[in-house]
Amino acid sequence: MTDAVLSANAIADLNELESPARRARRRLFKRKAAVLGLIVLTAFILLALFAPLIVPFDPISTSWGLVRKPPTAAHWFGTDELGRDVLSRVIYGARASLMAGAISVAIALGIGVPLGLLAGYRGGFTDALISRITDAMLACPFLILAIALAAFLGPSLGNAMIAIGISATPIFIRLTRGQVLSVKAEDYVEAARALGNPGWRIAFSHILPNILPALLVQATLSIAAAIIAEAALSFLGLGQQPPAPSWGSMLNAAQRFLTQAPWMAIWPGLAIFLVVLSLNLLGDGLRDALDPRQR
Repeated sequence: MTDAVLSANAIADLNELESPARRARRRLFKRKAAVLGLIVLTAFILLALFAPLIVPFDPISTSWGLVRKPPTAAHWFGTDELGRDVLSRVIYGARASLMAGAISVAIALGIGVPLGLLAGYRGGFTDALISRITDAMLACPFLILAIALAAFLGPSLGNAMIAIGISATPIFIRLTRGQVLSVKAEDYVEAARALGNPGWRIAFSHILPNILPALLVQATLSIAAAIIAEAALSFLGLGQQPPAPSWGSMLNAAQRFLTQAPWMAIWPGLAIFLVVLSLNLLGDGLRDALDPRQR
């Protein structure tokens, strides 16, 4: 009995000495679903990065003799309505979708985090003004706002990323503000203020590092939402423009041939499903791994 108590105490001591990053990594890799999501996401990222070396055919090269051919040994995923290789287009489409997800969330973070810090730390009229604008933007559904902005800016992948990033900004403003209001009442922030540190230094050196875990989890989940939004915009003709491949535009082309060539819709749809699912699994795992209450 005594040995068991000593072992438990020794484990507790080791956990105390463990760095936060290493502890979070250990917790993350204990969650099989999160690890599976990380593996699938890494595979798609590698496919996107090394697409020119992997694809068997030019993704925009047409062949009238191969129109809507089913999967074969030469064309594993079949061909589309213009005789283009679906596998090559799915792999190149990963570039557009993953880039749109990452850049859109980066835009949202770049705008939302500073505004949330300002609103939460300053309070008063500044907080009221930023919060009311945020509430007004949140009153409009995310995808509807993204479609409206993309239509206003014009159809292109770059404009779609800007539209999605602006539409996702209110989520990060609200999250950052709430976290700041919670953290700024802590003793270490009061001590930094008592030592005469300026407000900007307290916000960026003492408050921001302690709210990063929550922002990281939200960013992971928001990338999944941004990928779905980019696919929706491309489906409507407001995102990646033909002939450049995009999962959304591939689904748009496939809707006319669902009975004759179902493989045209299956593979880009499955790619969206796997990437979004892997990001959600990873986000859930990160939330648990970064929770200080977890062991």
